Amino acid sequence: MNTITSAMKQDIAVRYLSEMTTYKDLANELGIDDSVIRYWVKLYKYHDDQAFIPPYTNYPADFKMKVIQMIENQNYSIREASAIFRIPDFSMVRRWKKKWEEGGAEALESSGKGRPRVNSSKDQNQSEQPSNQDMKKMQEELEYLRAENAYLKKLRGLSSRKRPTDNQTKAQVIYELRHKFPVKLLVQVAGMKRNTYYYQAQKMNELDPDSELKETISSIYYDHYGRYGYRRIHMELLNRGHQINHKKVARIMRELGLKSTVRRKKYISYKGQVGKTADNILDRSFTAQGPNQKWVTDITEFRVLGEKMYLSPVQDLFNGEIIAYNLDFRPTYKLVETMLEDAFQYVKEDDELLMHSDQGVHYQIPKYRQTLESKGITQSMSRKGNCHDNAVIENFFSILKTELLYNQTFESIEEFQQELDQYIYYYNHKRIKMKLGGKSPVTYREQGQTAA
Repeated sequence: MNTITSAMKQDIAVRYLSEMTTYKDLANELGIDDSVIRYWVKLYKYHDDQAFIPPYTNYPADFKMKVIQMIENQNYSIREASAIFRIPDFSMVRRWKKKWEEGGAEALESSGKGRPRVNSSKDQNQSEQPSNQDMKKMQEELEYLRAENAYLKKLRGLSSRKRPTDNQTKAQVIYELRHKFPVKLLVQVAGMKRNTYYYQAQKMNELDPDSELKETISSIYYDHYGRYGYRRIHMELLNRGHQINHKKVARIMRELGLKSTVRRKKYISYKGQVGKTADNILDRSFTAQGPNQKWVTDITEFRVLGEKMYLSPVQDLFNGEIIAYNLDFRPTYKLVETMLEDAFQYVKEDDELLMHSDQGVHYQIPKYRQTLESKGITQSMSRKGNCHDNAVIENFFSILKTELLYNQTFESIEEFQQELDQYIYYYNHKRIKMKLGGKSPVTYREQGQTAA
């Protein structure tokens, strides 16, 4: 790959964020150093479609000084500070910093004839120790950059829809961002007067009978981290007493630019014929009349920060609840064994339980089969190569990866593990399911037991 354009850099960043791949694998495929791809991704996360448009062609000295002050006084790394200020190559900032260390602030001036004069110790100390006023100004400019990025991103989401005037469009964007940034800052970013915004906002509320409904829909959407589409938001509105048609919810979400993410594929655990297989007793009968009648299980793979991790859960077909799960770095039988030990705590002596899986190697070995038999559990297996026979647990993996893995970034493996625990609790206790009448799995089970 000889010449890499800005559009190509953006495509590579988007590809990393949307595909289950690692920096190393992507770098090997493209013939690019993985540290460069990491920086492109960081740029894209901060600035979206504006990430690869440099703010200057010739950077002024005061701009360079602001970047250096962020590194020196706020403990930002060179790459992080470079990404925040939208600098296309972080090595530029490394050179600026070296010049500043050797020659002070004057060394950052554009080079002319002769060598730059080295500051006196007094001048150098002044440049190294910016005043509180300088620090405050830098913080304000950083906040402005963040507000500008959020404003432009929201504005692009509205650009395809017709608006009566530019001021109305700007006012709507400011109105939607007013809880994240001060209105005073947003009107400055938008280039409009504050009294013009308040006039448009008041007019908007007067003319729009759905303003409160839009607030509620937005609140539900962001409370669930963008995981709900219009069907679940419609069901949640019904739960809250709003009598509204689902088509209207879909229309309002389109107007607000709110949509759920796209689902991905799962890890395949089948390794070929290795042992005795069980009959497909479940036979795609994915409903149960009560808890602990039909369980399904499988294994899926995650790639987080270049590490492979494997999740083994068991799910109850009565309400879709995740009964137990185990996460490990290796897909050994211990992964499944630990999960079973946790799950069996919920099995009662009089339960007639069916455990269904695919033909993965973990479920064919004698130890697994003997464990189920010792608990009086009937084993069932999908037909070879037929993923639809275990569609419910595969659907859970798709939802999990869409709403957690592909929907946020993680700073460490430990953070991912914590977020996974929180998500599964959320999935069981808070995330409503359409086929459960708009109830969460745990709420559906508890109400069913109360009724019984």
